[in-house]
Amino acid sequence: MSLDTVIPLVNLRRQYVALKDDIAAAIDAVLDSQHFIKGPAVRAFETAWLSALGASHGSGCSNGTSALSLALQGLGIGAGDEVITTAHTFIATAEAICHVGATPVFVDIDPASYTMDPAAVAAAVTPRTRAIMPVHLYGAAADMDALLGVADRHGLAVVEDAAQAHLGRWHGRALGTLGDAGTFSFYPGKNLGAYGDAGFVVARDRAVAEAIERLIDHGRQRDSKYLHDVVGQNQRMDDLQAAVLSVKLRHLDAWTATRRAHAARYDARLKPAGFKVIEPLAGSEPVYHLYVVEVADRDAAMEALRARGIGCGVHYPVPLHLQPAFAGSAARGALPKAERAADHVLSLPICGAITEDEVDRVCDAVLAVARPLDRE
Repeated sequence: MSLDTVIPLVNLRRQYVALKDDIAAAIDAVLDSQHFIKGPAVRAFETAWLSALGASHGSGCSNGTSALSLALQGLGIGAGDEVITTAHTFIATAEAICHVGATPVFVDIDPASYTMDPAAVAAAVTPRTRAIMPVHLYGAAADMDALLGVADRHGLAVVEDAAQAHLGRWHGRALGTLGDAGTFSFYPGKNLGAYGDAGFVVARDRAVAEAIERLIDHGRQRDSKYLHDVVGQNQRMDDLQAAVLSVKLRHLDAWTATRRAHAARYDARLKPAGFKVIEPLAGSEPVYHLYVVEVADRDAAMEALRARGIGCGVHYPVPLHLQPAFAGSAARGALPKAERAADHVLSLPICGAITEDEVDRVCDAVLAVARPLDRE
């Protein structure tokens, strides 16, 4: 089967070809300037991204995982603390909690949206709980009103993992800006992706944002190269990545509209056939980083789809409480909704570069080879 007949999960090559000249010019400008770390390209992107979010305080950093750790550390969360998060997410969410010495506490999900269940969060609060870390999974918002209510009642911080939710909104407000801090990943496959690793941390409070900025750059005082207020890290964003992101950011609104249109096209074909898809909460404006459908026999469906040239994947096949790295955090069966989702979710091709004809071809293939899961 030729590459031309394969529909990849994310068509980054098609995106690159369309932007190739602008990307080359942006990279050349950085090379000409010889400013590679904390240079004008980083500052320009930081300003543009904060403006896109409607946020005031934030900094670029090295990747989305470090963004989460930096947010927690900037809020003073560390050893002996507990952070409640979802079991249905990529391991980076929980890794970051461990990196600051805290303990992740996993809770179950709302099976409609695949985001963390606020009632389960409320039930998991203990005297050691210091923060809640919702994940806006697949680009759909967690129930931020309910989660912020739990946080307010117990005096907890809220750190939003918005790694998959660039320009997603909750009742009109940008995801990543509703809690005490919000984080983004610009991993290449994200809705806004770099050509390597990059991330971003937003903070509501200026003092927290400034503390995070120092942590990113060796704990350095803002106006001094060799005076350090705290022991920091080296988690800076590269100017080359910032330059690429600035070019792509100009297209993100259009790509987001395309993703939403394609998701609606998938919905119109698959939902009437009985397939469970992402059901965003009321008030959520999802950006469909992934388009997920539940199928009865996933392994067979994936094999059949790939034989027809349809890229597909699983996000995520093992809930975090069942990962060997977190053995003992909760037993199998303790979080049944997350476990059920992990057994049956299948990600179908979606991105800003896929065509309507390709979406139709994917739908035809799914309807031919896959069976919907019994929702009872």
